[in-house]
This record gives sequence, C-alpha cells and structure tokens, in this order.
Amino acid sequence: MPKQEQWTSKLGFILAAAGSAIGLGAIWKFPYMTGTNGGGIFFLIFILFTLLVGMPILIAEFLIGRHTQKDAARAYREIAPGTPWSLVGYGGIIASILLLSFYSVVGGWIVSYLFQAVTGSLSNLSQNGYENLFESTIGNSYGVIAAQFIFMIITIVVVQGGIGKGIEKANKYMMPALFILFLVLLIRSVTLEGAMEGIKFFLMPDPADLSASTILLALGQSFFALSVGISVMVTYASYLSKKEDITKSAFSVVGLNIFISLLAGLVIFPAVFALDFDPSSGPGLVFVVLPAVFNELALGNIFMIIFFILLLFATLTSAFSILEITVAAISNKKPEKRKKASWIAGILVFIVGIPNALSFGALSDIKLFGKSIFDFSDFLVSNIALPVGALFICIFAGYQMKRMAAIKELQLGSTLNGKFFAVWHFLIRYIIPVAILLVFLSSLNII
Repeated sequence: MPKQEQWTSKLGFILAAAGSAIGLGAIWKFPYMTGTNGGGIFFLIFILFTLLVGMPILIAEFLIGRHTQKDAARAYREIAPGTPWSLVGYGGIIASILLLSFYSVVGGWIVSYLFQAVTGSLSNLSQNGYENLFESTIGNSYGVIAAQFIFMIITIVVVQGGIGKGIEKANKYMMPALFILFLVLLIRSVTLEGAMEGIKFFLMPDPADLSASTILLALGQSFFALSVGISVMVTYASYLSKKEDITKSAFSVVGLNIFISLLAGLVIFPAVFALDFDPSSGPGLVFVVLPAVFNELALGNIFMIIFFILLLFATLTSAFSILEITVAAISNKKPEKRKKASWIAGILVFIVGIPNALSFGALSDIKLFGKSIFDFSDFLVSNIALPVGALFICIFAGYQMKRMAAIKELQLGSTLNGKFFAVWHFLIRYIIPVAILLVFLSSLNII
C-alpha cells in the first residue's frame, strides 16, 4: 500500500498554509475594506481580531487534522464516530466547491488583466476608460469562461502533482516571488511625491473613525483572512508530521498573513493618495483604480504586469488549498487516486462556476434574493457557510474532542506549557463562539 503523503518540511507546510490564507482576501478584499472603513483604525482592530479570534480557530483546525491524519470528510468521524459531526467536514467540502466556483471567476479576471497588461491594452486609458474596461471584461461571456477555465487548469495540474511535488513545490516558488514582487512595488509606491498621506491614512489610527460597523467588519475580515471555517486547514494539517509544532506553525501563518496585509496597504494607499484617487473606491480598487494609478507612473505598465503576476500567484496558492479539500475526500488521500480525483473535482468546480462567470454578462438579468448569481454565491459562503462552519469547529474542538487528547496533540513537538493550552481552550469554548455569532447575525442584518 502506498505511504500516505506528507509535507516534506515544516517550511513547506507553513508557506502552503500561508498561501492559502493570503490569496484575494489580503490583496483584493483587505485594501478596499480598509479604505472604506477608516484606514488605520480598521487595520489595528483587524490585527487584534486576527490574533485573538482567527488564530485560535486556525490552531483548532490544525489540531483536528494532525490528530486524525484524515481528510475533512473523515476527520470528525474519526474523533466522534456514530455522531452527526462528520457533517461539518462534508459541509466544508460543499462550501469549498461553491467558494472555488466564484473564486476561480475572479482568478480568471486576473488572468485576463495580466494578458491585457502584457499586450499593453491597460495603458493610456482615462479613469472612465478603466471602469468601462472592467465592465466589458467581466461582461464578456466567452472571455470570462475561457479565463476561468485557464485558471482552473493551472490549479488542477498543480494539485494533481501531490502534496510534496505539487502544492508544496509550487508554493515554495510562488510565495517568495510574491514577497519580492510586493517589495518592488512597495519601494516604488512609498517614494512617490505625496505618498506620506497614504501611509498616515493606513498606519495612524484615528479614534474618530471607530464605529460598531468598523469593529464588526474588521472581525469578519480577520476571520475570513485565514481560510478558517470550511476545514481547509484540517485537510492541510492532516499531511503534517507528528514531530512538528502546530502552535508555532499557526503563529507563522498568522504573522505572514498580517505582514502581507501590511505590504498590500503600503503598496496601494501611498500610490492612491499620491495620485489623488479615492481610497474608498470599494471592490474596484484593484481592477479599476490601481491600473489607473500605475498608468500615471513612469514604467507604469511594467509595474502593472508585476502587480497582476503577484495577484495571480496569491490567488492560485489559495485555490490549491480550496481544491485539495475535495481531492483528498474523493481520493481518500491515496496517492494513486489523486490525479483522477483532481480532474473530477476541478471540472466539477468549473461547471458549477459557469453561472457565476456569466452573472455579469449573459445571466446578468437573473437575481437570487436580489443579488446576482456571483454575489449570492459569495454571500452564501462568506456570510453563512464560513461562520457557521467555524462555530461548529469551535464547539467540536472545545467540547467534543477529549481534553487530554487535545492537550497531547498541541504539546507534540512544542515547548509551550499548559497555560497556553488553558488560554486557547477558554477562548475556543467561550469567547470566540460569541464573536462568530455577532459577525454572523450582523451579516444577516439581525443585529
């Protein structure tokens, strides 16, 4: 029987987990959420919630996955046989398919924009020109499906290569490249005349900008930023050696996520302020405002190409992890079944994603509860599946899993003492479920 796959190194696991967490959440969503919710004060609260809420849930997923060495569909059953807890894993798989079905559409937009940047089509347009280009890009039915297909093919090819030779190897190249590209853009951005205003906006919290909405949105952003809630990290941790320290790995992943968010803000806001654009431009910040910003710079098209390569790398590293949860479940983590499972899962995601891709074009007239198909899919995953999944994971780790088994798993390869476990256990049982409920009820406009 072939030996179960494992990460070949601790660094490989950390880079893969960090790559999963970073993605569009840090580079696309974080800047526009920060820009529309007070700048520095939002960033400060985001950091606090990432450390106090996101990281304990991440540790819980790591703990469940590494303890059982099973995929998400089987991990909960292993710990609580004969109970409905396995539904948490199956729910995570369904949510991951739906998540990747619209995530891959945005990945396709990035592929399209990178192609247009390379061919020079993004240069020398007016502000209205960039807005019209974005609308025409996402409204081109054949174009978006083709771009989504290309994005999914890249994802499938990497994932079918396996944990060590596929996902880990790709992340070992993509993640360092992402950091280097970010630093190049950061240097250019902060040296622009007038950039200091953008730095102040991002790094100097103003208490006057604090509101209940800002707090809840920062909590939600920190929660979603770490890929927790659909058992992606349960699956990734199931490939982790018993010799590794999962708490230190979680600290590393969280630290990298916050660092990338910091870099994203320092790349975007100084340039936006220096060139007198609106930081609260919303979701179009990356696809409309930033190309216009780069167009104003010397060698702007080169920097535009670098940025979209960076964004593609970040999006792919997240896509690998989201597809892996389904591949692991279909193949039962058997290497000989991985290739077939990767293509089955990937093609399924592509087919499910077609209505999302067409929701700004051929299917733009179809509304679900007043939302486009794409927006409804996003809402269903981000506002319902993720918080509900994370809530059940907290309850499972805090109440269902035996206390001594959890302590033993956390202490494997670790130098941390029992006080750390006591704090984590208290947060996961009593504090974080309340925080998740607040975000969940707020997102549904119940509170």
